[in-house]
This record gives sequence, structure tokens and C-alpha cells, in this order.
Amino acid sequence: MDSMTDSAPSTELPIRDDMIRLGQLLKLASLAEDGAEAKTLIDNGLVQVNGEIEERRGRQIHPGDTISVNGVRLRIVRG
Repeated sequence: MDSMTDSAPSTELPIRDDMIRLGQLLKLASLAEDGAEAKTLIDNGLVQVNGEIEERRGRQIHPGDTISVNGVRLRIVRG
């Protein structure tokens, strides 16, 4: 069984609007201190969106999307 992706518990992260950019989301979730750190995480292939490695910091994230970074899994919800 692949324990990293399928069985990792996810935490709900509410966003105010219909979408948020990936770099902003990483800062909101305290997974990155600033835009430079968010860019480094993304450039190093450590960020997954809906199970796929994402290489764009400006990727639009919507409620229902799942983000994984370094074993932390977040499910985005409208809040």
C-alpha cells in the first residue's frame, strides 16, 4: 500500500474566495514563510496538487483541491 498519498490524513484549509494561487496558499497554511520559500518548494518538486507534482506557483487552487507538501496534506474548502 502506498502510504504517502492514499492514506495520509488531510486537514481542511478554508479559503475566503473561489480560488487562491498556490504560492499564497502555501503561505496561508504556514508551509512557506514567504514567496521565495514557496517558489523553492515548488521548484524542488515537493508540492503536489490533486496527486500530481505542480511546477507553477501561480496555479489556481479551488475548493475541493488537495495539496500535499512534505507529508502534510490539505483539502481546500470554502470558508
